[in-house]
Amino acid sequence: MRAIRVASAALLAAGTLTLTAAGATPAFADENDTNNNITSFGFRVEPSTIAAGGQVTLSVDGCEGNTTVTSGVFNDAQIPQGQQSTTATVFEDAKPGAMYEVTFDCKGEKGTTDLTIATGRPTHQPTHHPTHHPTAPVRHGVKAGTGGSLGGLDLHEIALGGALIVGTIGTAYYRTRRRTEDGNGNGNS
Repeated sequence: MRAIRVASAALLAAGTLTLTAAGATPAFADENDTNNNITSFGFRVEPSTIAAGGQVTLSVDGCEGNTTVTSGVFNDAQIPQGQQSTTATVFEDAKPGAMYEVTFDCKGEKGTTDLTIATGRPTHQPTHHPTHHPTAPVRHGVKAGTGGSLGGLDLHEIALGGALIVGTIGTAYYRTRRRTEDGNGNGNS
């Protein structure tokens, strides 16, 4: 009989955890966020953290046309149809520790990723030069506004979720213990 009560309490706790996690999902998927980065083509920046003045490789997979890559931290780059990558040199005056958005545009479909500027300078000189011909620098600015949160959740939401989970587990434990004590008292009468 005790195993049934323990299993019931465990199922109650698991169900509550599931409902709590489902309730937290909207905090990750912001309704106003139109940039969900689901595209018909793949894209990446390597490395994703680079020192000012360093060189990054911009790669695209599955784009059936030319790809334009823009960011506030390097000159606009073009990846011609049939090519999978090009390189770009990060501006020397890029702010260490800043995060810049990099946008890949394949025939009007856009996807973004982040590029973080590390402290220090690159340790090597590039062995080849970018295949694109840079134009005048176009500054798009630093991506800001992500500090003080964890995946869209702030500390208040995390604490509230933790309190709900602890409360549910405590309630399940209390009810299981109470039933056990009631069961022992009723069996002796």
